[in-house]
Amino acid sequence: MKCLPLFLLAPAVGLGACAGHAAGPVKAGLAPAHRLPDTRSTGLQPQAHSAIERPSAGGTGRPAADRGPGGGQVHGWREGMLYRLETAPERVSDIMLEPGEALVSVAAGDTARWIIGETMSGSGPGRRTHVLVKPTEAGLATNLVIATDRRVYHVEAESGSSSSMASLSWTYPDDALLAIRAGTAAGPGAGPMNFGYSIEGDRPSWRPLRAFDDGEHVFIEFPPGMAQGEAPPLFVRAAGGGTALINYRVQGRYYIVDRLFSEAELRLGEKPQKVVRIVRASAGNGRRRGS
Repeated sequence: MKCLPLFLLAPAVGLGACAGHAAGPVKAGLAPAHRLPDTRSTGLQPQAHSAIERPSAGGTGRPAADRGPGGGQVHGWREGMLYRLETAPERVSDIMLEPGEALVSVAAGDTARWIIGETMSGSGPGRRTHVLVKPTEAGLATNLVIATDRRVYHVEAESGSSSSMASLSWTYPDDALLAIRAGTAAGPGAGPMNFGYSIEGDRPSWRPLRAFDDGEHVFIEFPPGMAQGEAPPLFVRAAGGGTALINYRVQGRYYIVDRLFSEAELRLGEKPQKVVRIVRASAGNGRRRGS
């Protein structure tokens, strides 16, 4: 039986290997699957991609990647971005969807040399889908399109000789904003949201993923799993060059500051002290409409 060039992987479709597949017998539930249906029948529309989302240093104005436990990457979700997945032969990389998010389909450009599977973890509202990716050799590259009941993920997968990412996952700022609105009396309104902040300085485990404002409040998003003991105090830089503590509230993984600032610093530890700067770009940069 001849293997098809594209595939569809869905919970309702059993996984089966193509006979005579170059990768050999399929193990641990990982298998190539079948042809992707015409997008006209699925309602999926082509999307423009602005950039490959890579682990970035502060100051790019794009969502930064946080190195999670075990070599995983955590990105802030943004519609239309193309995210990078580093893999290696004999290693399985885990693409983790949002808890409660249901997988519809997975498509890849190269199914002859990549093994794709899916599994589930957890139960109830916390039940989570995992898309498992494994290359058959080093020096390969392909793309994945993962469609769910909430969004479409675009992933650029590359295989090296040894280095690989254990997992790829996302935080969802738009979803978090809905919760913040519910708990903040004067929370972000329907006006423009300003994402024109850069994150600079040291790179401790608690380094923020991003900062943004709604014209009245500044929201600082920290990586998931940040321990309470790691929460750094926030200082605002005055026009004269000095700094002073600023009042803020903690809600989930966010600091909420009830005023705007041009530059602030997060500081923690001594000798050496870790310092991360949050710098606001000139007014009007980085704005988009709020959800």
